[in-house]
Amino acid sequence: MDQNLIFGFAGLVGGVLVVLLVSWFRSRQQRVRIELAKNAAARIIEEAKKDATTIKKEAELQAKDSILKERLDFEKEVRETRRELQNQEKRLIGKEEAIDKRIEAIEKRENELGRREASVKSREKTIEEKGAECDRQVDEARRQLEQVAGMTREEAKRSLIDQMVEEAKHESAKRIRVIEEEAKEESVRKSQKIVALAIERLAGDFVAERSVTVFPLPNDELKGKIIGREGRNIRALEAATGIDLIVDDTPETVVISGHNPIRREIARLSLEKLVSDGRIHPGRIEEVVRKSEQEIEEAIKEAGQKAIFDVGVHGVHPEIVKLLGRLKYRYSYAQNVLLHSIEAAFICGMMAAELGLNEKQARRAALLHDIGKAVDHEVEGSHAIIGAELARKYGESPKIVNAIAAHHEDVRAETILAPLVDAADALSGARPGARREMMETYVRRLEELERITNSFKGVEKSYAVQAGREIRIMVQHDIVSDDEAARMAREIARKIENEMTYPGQIKVTVIRELRAVDYAK
Repeated sequence: MDQNLIFGFAGLVGGVLVVLLVSWFRSRQQRVRIELAKNAAARIIEEAKKDATTIKKEAELQAKDSILKERLDFEKEVRETRRELQNQEKRLIGKEEAIDKRIEAIEKRENELGRREASVKSREKTIEEKGAECDRQVDEARRQLEQVAGMTREEAKRSLIDQMVEEAKHESAKRIRVIEEEAKEESVRKSQKIVALAIERLAGDFVAERSVTVFPLPNDELKGKIIGREGRNIRALEAATGIDLIVDDTPETVVISGHNPIRREIARLSLEKLVSDGRIHPGRIEEVVRKSEQEIEEAIKEAGQKAIFDVGVHGVHPEIVKLLGRLKYRYSYAQNVLLHSIEAAFICGMMAAELGLNEKQARRAALLHDIGKAVDHEVEGSHAIIGAELARKYGESPKIVNAIAAHHEDVRAETILAPLVDAADALSGARPGARREMMETYVRRLEELERITNSFKGVEKSYAVQAGREIRIMVQHDIVSDDEAARMAREIARKIENEMTYPGQIKVTVIRELRAVDYAK
């Protein structure tokens, strides 16, 4: 028991000693750390003092440098200012000298002008004196003349004026009479020429094709039924259709004559129904004509819609659709105008596509370019102008309207679309097989073209090409000069216009060339 107490006491003492040692060791470390911290702080303070001294010296140096720089800049600016002032002073001195010189020159000019003015006044005085002397002499001469003539100046003036007025009246009357006679003769000649040319152009070999339809009959007995008792049936049919029916000695044939192709088609269809039915009397005729008119209207509408669908355009006014359909019954030189318009539309569209233009717009313009032909028998004027007015009336764009009006050069082309439509129209009409004429008429026109051109002096050869649309003339270079070649082309064109009847236009080309040939041996 006592031994355990001793061990316990010894352990307690040892623990206390350990704690004391540990605390002494920690306090010693703390003192060492404090000493180290004091030393470090002293070093930092010393270094800060050194840095502050260095910074202060650098700041002083920079301040001295900046002061020196500013002083130099100020001195430089002062020198430049002094130099500029010196230059300005020199310029002012120069200007003063120039002004002094100008003042001297002005004074000299004023003195000179003063001398000249005195001289001019002296001359004016002399001239006035001479003028007064001349007036006195003229008055004296006038008095002497009046004494010799026995009349005063005013009387002589009036007499001379009256004489000149009488002579002028007489001469003007003679001239007016001559001009009136010449104008009457010229107006008669021109009017006769215009009427004759119009008759020739409209009474060509293709008029029968445009104004006559031949209707075949199964037998000649039907002619009596068509005519009716005292001609009442044929009169009723003509009154209902507005078309003339010609029943002559031609076997099994009735000729339907009229300029309106729609009415001719109505008359043909009505006559076909009446002949097939066999009942021909005025009441039946009126009924059949009404039905035929309705059928033709439907056919016109369908033809117009089909043409628009085939070409691929849209937004067309219904009235224009009807006008297109009417072209189904219109022919030009045996070429159907509606088919020609569709063909021209495709050609124009292809050309526009090649040029990078609006293809649909080009097709639309070419399709509508001949719509004036649908009503040109009812309205005065060119079919191009009529068609343009119709297109404008029914809401087509200005480009389309101008292309229609300009496709025969009746007006000036405003866009590239107009010449494209003109070219497509020409290509469709001029392609082989598009149009036909009588062979004799065609050959006769070519011979007439060559005869007219060969009648001019200096023509060596002439060739009618392009189906008579162009005449090419080879002239002798030693007889016809370049200027004369141009004049000859104009004269030949005028002579062709005066002496020939032809569709469209004929291009006259005069070719003059000099060929030099040699041989190398």
